[in-house]
Amino acid sequence: MSERAPQPQATTASKKEAAEEFLRLVAKGEIKQAYEKFVAPGFRHHNAGFAGDADSLMTAMEENHAAHPHKVLEIQRSLEDGEHVAIHSRMSLSPGHNGMALVHIFRFKDGQIEELWDIGQEVPQKTPNRHGMF
Repeated sequence: MSERAPQPQATTASKKEAAEEFLRLVAKGEIKQAYEKFVAPGFRHHNAGFAGDADSLMTAMEENHAAHPHKVLEIQRSLEDGEHVAIHSRMSLSPGHNGMALVHIFRFKDGQIEELWDIGQEVPQKTPNRHGMF
């Protein structure tokens, strides 16, 4: 992955739309297409569970999709600030799964994703917080 030639800049209207489309493609299992369209050469990520390169994260995403082919992504809100995009979403891994609250933070360079941070928390069945996680 790190030896890919530079791809043309994403044709999406905004970085926010590009980040949202990237996550939607990944959730549908179209991981290679998402990387080809949106990921910059030299991409790095900060998920503590994997090495920080594009290939390791792509492999993990492909394995996750194989284990959970019916997952559903619901984007709740997106924020764009210069080269950064933050997306708060809910991911249900299978029908009946209560889901996870996720936050992805993207850093773009020349219209492509150069860096990614992600955090997640299981959605509890019951919570004392009357506002919920979304």
